[in-house]
Amino acid sequence: MENKTILLVEDNPDDVKLTLKALEKSRITNEVKVAWDGIEAPDYLFGTGTFTGRDMNLMPQVILLDLKMPKMDGIEVLRRIRSDERTQLLPVVILTTSNEDKDRIESYRLGANSYIRKPVDFNQFAEAVQQLGLYWLVLNEAPQ
Repeated sequence: MENKTILLVEDNPDDVKLTLKALEKSRITNEVKVAWDGIEAPDYLFGTGTFTGRDMNLMPQVILLDLKMPKMDGIEVLRRIRSDERTQLLPVVILTTSNEDKDRIESYRLGANSYIRKPVDFNQFAEAVQQLGLYWLVLNEAPQ
């Protein structure tokens, strides 16, 4: 069963709105699930907490992961994703404002598929999201 869901892991409501608006502008109609902090993301992926009982056969096609979040940062979320065989192959795109070399290096070391710094300008951000959607949701062939 193919699932075209996007898991957006983002704690900032303005950034969530901006991302959803950019996806809409890019005509990306995939369902977007939002995890509002670093605890909700693994809960969603592993069917625990508020997501207990969700269909674990339906995994997101791509995860858009912010690094700077409360409760658990994106680096730790990525570490958990990569350490579990159910999620270790899921495409993870870091989508963050961080321009720190240590964050970029650690993200790739832990198996991030891509690292994108959020542009401040909405049109640039919408363009980045459009390209991201085209690649990860249309062109990329992920393992089943």
